[in-house]
Amino acid sequence: MPHPLETHPLHLGLGAKVSVEPAFTGMDWYGPYIARHAADGAEGRLVTLHSFSEDWDSWEMHPEGEEVVICIEGAIVLVQESPDGTTRHVELAAGDCAINPRGVWHTANVAASARVLFITAGWGTQGRPRDN
Repeated sequence: MPHPLETHPLHLGLGAKVSVEPAFTGMDWYGPYIARHAADGAEGRLVTLHSFSEDWDSWEMHPEGEEVVICIEGAIVLVQESPDGTTRHVELAAGDCAINPRGVWHTANVAASARVLFITAGWGTQGRPRDN
């Protein structure tokens, strides 16, 4: 049976288990997600697919692991802010991927449109508003 990944993320858990998650609703979604998969701890992975037509309005950070970002359509520029305050811009076109390191705040700029697949260490994900 097909599942709409763009609305219902997947959780990759311990023991090579996969579960279809409830619809993603934003940063408030992570608390219940973590509670559902507490037994997997930081080793669980969240798989999401998002379409973007404008710059992100927030930053996020994953303190428990790295995140793989795969651009499958269009183009984005990841903006990564290291703990020392330095920033790095990573340009991704369709077929490119990058890694958001553990503990690095990141956001994205989108010139036109993009579809992006994320494989995330979602445990403890944090968010903050984007000022610019």
